[in-house]
Amino acid sequence: MHDNAISKRIDRMSNIKVALIQQSCQSNVAQNLHKSIAMIHQAASDGAQLVVLQELHRTYYFCQSENQKCFDLAEPIPGPTTHVFSSLAAELNIVIVASIFERRTAGIYHNTAVVLDTDGSIAGIYRKMHIPDDPDYYEKYYFTPGDTGFKPVQTSLGKIGILICWDQWFPEAARLLALAGAQILVCPTAIGWDGDDSVDEQQRQLFAWQTMQRSHAIANAIPLISANRTGFEKNPNKEDRGILFWGHSFIVGEQGETLAQASQDEEELLTGNVNFKRCEQVRQQWPFLRDRRIDAYKELEKRYCE
Repeated sequence: MHDNAISKRIDRMSNIKVALIQQSCQSNVAQNLHKSIAMIHQAASDGAQLVVLQELHRTYYFCQSENQKCFDLAEPIPGPTTHVFSSLAAELNIVIVASIFERRTAGIYHNTAVVLDTDGSIAGIYRKMHIPDDPDYYEKYYFTPGDTGFKPVQTSLGKIGILICWDQWFPEAARLLALAGAQILVCPTAIGWDGDDSVDEQQRQLFAWQTMQRSHAIANAIPLISANRTGFEKNPNKEDRGILFWGHSFIVGEQGETLAQASQDEEELLTGNVNFKRCEQVRQQWPFLRDRRIDAYKELEKRYCE
């Protein structure tokens, strides 16, 4: 193969069109799935090569309460939902990142991202590592902490690093994915506002969420996709309460620049172009990885430094 042909092939593989789906969810699993499938078809029609779905997109956000019946929503991997997305990935020749309430075995369940490659195979999985336990986010009741570690999933497009919702607040997690060779960070998310918070407080939370993830992109020179839910979902035990998921899904480049931004309350398909080759160019200019003082970071292994 001539040098020019090789160069063109590298450029083609480096330039990736990515998409995320921001949608509302309800208790009807079939309707949620149908909506996701329709939007994936649209993304592929728009030329997307990688499509990212939000956290637990198949169901409503059941973690607002502790209810044993909700374990019936879990499924194995491979299982019914992965079979659907596997066929879809192969049919459309795309990579899909889906989010599954995984039943690993009796009594062990995970919040798991599954990556389906362009041939329909399961390229890999990531199990959510940081599990929250807060009012309206009772995830420790349902999910066992992940054991996959912070390792990117190799696909035909490149290495995808995944952080699920609460994971995305921890700089150590993003850094470890970058050090393991991740070429893009993907963050399926379910985050929203408490109706008791003031408008000012709500805006501070949204700003913090956006800034934290943009900082991962900047500190590691990696593009990032964050797919959040939208819409209001009632708390099944308290009809007057619930979560207003704040949407605002986004795609940023390796310097934190906004490539695409969704609204607060609309279902949307976002697309953007990322260039893996440019990541190396940025790291040459801003050599954060080169200048890390790994000899001085041992205290990070402690819970608290007195």
